[in-house]
Amino acid sequence: MTIAYPFAALVGQDEMKLALLIAAIDPGIGGVLVFGDRGTGKSTAVRSLAALLPKMKAVAGCRYHCDPDATPEALCEDCRALMKKGRLKAQFTDVPVVDLPLGATEDRVIGALDLERALSQGVKAFEPGLLARAHRGFLYVDEVNLLEDHLVDVLLDVAASGENVVEREGLSVRHPARFVLIGSGNPEEGELRPQLLDRFGLSVEVKTPTDLPTRVEVVRRRDAFERDRAGFVTAWEKEQAALRRRIIGGRKRLAEIDVPDAALERVAQLCMSLGTDGLRGELTLIRAARALAALDGNKRVGDVHLRRVAAPALHHRLRRNPLDESGAGARVARAIEELFGP
Repeated sequence: MTIAYPFAALVGQDEMKLALLIAAIDPGIGGVLVFGDRGTGKSTAVRSLAALLPKMKAVAGCRYHCDPDATPEALCEDCRALMKKGRLKAQFTDVPVVDLPLGATEDRVIGALDLERALSQGVKAFEPGLLARAHRGFLYVDEVNLLEDHLVDVLLDVAASGENVVEREGLSVRHPARFVLIGSGNPEEGELRPQLLDRFGLSVEVKTPTDLPTRVEVVRRRDAFERDRAGFVTAWEKEQAALRRRIIGGRKRLAEIDVPDAALERVAQLCMSLGTDGLRGELTLIRAARALAALDGNKRVGDVHLRRVAAPALHHRLRRNPLDESGAGARVARAIEELFGP
């Protein structure tokens, strides 16, 4: 079993870590896109988050690890049948984090006919794909900007519906597929399709640290981890446990967080000043601010929360302005300063 680097031991990259924690508090946020230089801890952070998250309750034996407390409509066909018979049993399992390789075939992603059973037993049976494995967890796509167009189309369809529909060789299967989409990549290798970019709730940029103490500390911790992984994880278990308690507490508080009208007006004013298309920016910003308030143990959303999540929620939704040479991040920062003050 591979030992993941502790999330609490990550050095710097605060915006990326915050975006991932917000997605852990509210999976409905729409996913996280992390763009930046190679070797800045993007993949490490995603896999570290998986090891940090508390176990989730799932139906025992379910191929899609359905939630036993969900409504019948949110369950797979097998679990609905078990529910009717009163034979639904629960167990605790790790939150899935599934890698989607760039070279994956469509059948591997969405699922296909189980050829072994078809040949040996003459039975048409469904073999679940990566989307099924990622249900209620995280689907991680490294180099997401290089993903083939037909797989992008699949992700867009499933992300919009929360359901995967497979029709192959006389099979017709529907199963729930709700997951947090995490994408990472290097912008120098190509841009992301606008349709997929808009589906990500939060987008952050990571850069190579430029100050000496941070670089030294990154190397020191990583070297210690490589030399004694089990010992390093044990040394950071106290910080990991504290962070895990914050996530659990944040999830419990999320539904109770108050969003006053003043905060809604601030969000609308900010999006209007930036000229974002549609209302997805406002909705995402409010959800992210609510999740941040829950994570911090606050009871209501205020300016302090909106300021911290405005950039990751909005900068990837801005239209390109040929007359403004500054980046999207700088434009969001200026708009925040004009609205909230320095």
